[in-house]
Amino acid sequence: MARRERVVRMSVEQPLWRALTGYRVLTMVYAVLLAIFGRDHLGRQPYERPWVAFAYLAFLAGWTLATLPKVRSAASCTKRFLGADLVVALTGIMLTPIADVHSQTFDGPTLPSIWTAGAVLAFAIKGGWRWAAFASTFVAAANIIQRGEPSRDTFHNVLLVWVASIAIGYVVEVARASERTLARALEIEAATRERERLARDIHDSVLQVLAMVQRRGTAIGGEAAELGRLAGEQEVALRTLVSSGLVPPTRVSEDAAEGAVVRTVEVDEGSPGDGAPCDLRALLAPHAGSRTSFAEPGAPVLLPAPAARELAAAVSAALDNVRVHAGEGAQAWILVEDEPDEVVVTVRDDGPGIPAGRLAQAEGEGRMGVALSIRGRLRDIGGTAEVISVPGQGTEVELKVPKAQVSRGKAGSAR
Repeated sequence: MARRERVVRMSVEQPLWRALTGYRVLTMVYAVLLAIFGRDHLGRQPYERPWVAFAYLAFLAGWTLATLPKVRSAASCTKRFLGADLVVALTGIMLTPIADVHSQTFDGPTLPSIWTAGAVLAFAIKGGWRWAAFASTFVAAANIIQRGEPSRDTFHNVLLVWVASIAIGYVVEVARASERTLARALEIEAATRERERLARDIHDSVLQVLAMVQRRGTAIGGEAAELGRLAGEQEVALRTLVSSGLVPPTRVSEDAAEGAVVRTVEVDEGSPGDGAPCDLRALLAPHAGSRTSFAEPGAPVLLPAPAARELAAAVSAALDNVRVHAGEGAQAWILVEDEPDEVVVTVRDDGPGIPAGRLAQAEGEGRMGVALSIRGRLRDIGGTAEVISVPGQGTEVELKVPKAQVSRGKAGSAR
């Protein structure tokens, strides 16, 4: 299958690249004019080896103009170009004492002058503050070596370039992180609007038809009543899905590598990986129907994917017990609570309840539904399952999964 790549062009970068392009051209012109006319103004003698100076400046002018397309975007500004650009700047600094023997005696500009800062800024815009620190360190070392005995002004200029480039790189990283967060918010807003539009269409068509089938089937009776009951169940399930607006399992990650801590929530249409947090609500929502009510928090209930799947399977087993032992007409309720230290899921029904000692008797007879399907699953993920039943008052199954226990169990299995 052909490989597909998604290229996201950050709009916040475009003004920076345009500014860098203009800066490189202007500083190149400044370096050339400074070499031609500026030495008399500074009271300096002509170059001892002018051919070295003007050969380098001619190359610098050609290099700057030829590489303008390279500094128009992050995609075109490759690592190879950045390395070559930095070499051009460092070469100009090291050639300065060869072209001007007295450059180590007087505090004066190097051959590339302030054009060197443009090479460092390209690193900052492309890769952030770490790349800027890398490039500016080389420039600082070259300036100190070129001066031989660096003065206070030399250290001042070196420190200024180093701090300024790192600050710009950090600002670029924060801007990128903010833009990613904004883009995600806009995607969520667009998805919400689309879901609302679909909900209106479904409400105006499908839900009304199902409600009509339920009413007419109940009124006619017989086989039509069963058809009406099924239509009613589908209406409740579809209405719950539309109103809850649940999305598929969710992965949550935090990125602190680019200058800002960004919490990213990504929707995965497939099954979440074992290492990715999963939204428990998405796994339990399909159980909602005309005979099963589902109550959930408004925020995602995140658990590691294996724990979430086991907990959802235990809930499914509890609902199977309701249908088998309490009857098809029994009403069930699912309540999800996201506590600071644990996740609690309660499954309650209005059936006849379980007589005292019946669970122990069933386990002795080899019926391991509650022991294995519910308690066993919870025990495997570090949780507990408690069954509370009063004859004539229904049954309540309370499933608890401590969050810290899940994390330790996951880490232990990884080791």
